Amino acid sequence: MLAIHTNMPGVIPPAIDAAAFAGAPLPAGLSADEKHAYEQLAAFYKDVYYAFFMGTRPQTLTALSDSPVGLATFLLDHDARSLELIARSFDGVKEGLTRDDVLDNVTLFWLTNTGVSASRLYTVATGRGWENKLGFFSPKGVKIPVAASAFPDELFQAPKSWTEQAYPKLIHYNKLPKGGHFAAWEQPRLLSEEVRAGFRSLRK
Repeated sequence: MLAIHTNMPGVIPPAIDAAAFAGAPLPAGLSADEKHAYEQLAAFYKDVYYAFFMGTRPQTLTALSDSPVGLATFLLDHDARSLELIARSFDGVKEGLTRDDVLDNVTLFWLTNTGVSASRLYTVATGRGWENKLGFFSPKGVKIPVAASAFPDELFQAPKSWTEQAYPKLIHYNKLPKGGHFAAWEQPRLLSEEVRAGFRSLRK
C-alpha cells in the first residue's frame, strides 16, 4: 500500500478524546479549529449510545434484519447533523442526497442483510466493539503517506494541527466547504476530487 485517503481522520489526542467523552469543560490552550472540533466531538458523545449498543450487542439488533422500516429508521438517525442533512431530501432541498439515494442505500443493506454485521465494527472510546478494539477517533500509528479531507459536518472537523501530529507523512489536507459524515454518499464529486488531489503527488 502506497498511501491512504481518509475523510474521518483518527487524529484526536487521547487526553482530548477522554475529556470530550467525559463532558469536561473546554481544555485550555486549544486553537480555534481545535476548540471547534472539541465542541463537535463533545456534542456527539452526548448522543452516542446507539454506537455503544451496536458495538457491544450487535446480535440484538434484530430489527435491522427483520424489518425494512426498522433498518431505515436506524440508518437515517445516525447522528443529529447527518439526520438533518439526510432529511433535506424529503423536504425538497436540491442539495446532497435525493429520496432515491436514501432508498438505494437502505435497500443495499436490506438485500445483502448486512445491517447487523456492519454494526460489529463499532466502538467508541471504550474499545469494546466485537471486531474493533481501537477507538474510532484516536491516532492509529499510520506510517505511510496519508491524504485527509476535513468536512464541516463530520462528527468533528479534523484540525490540521492534530492531523499533522497523527500522520507524520501527511501529503494532503483540505477543509471542505460542505459535506458531512457520509461525504462519499452525499457529496461524491467533492470526495472524488479530494481523493484525486490527495494522491496526485504519488502518480508516476
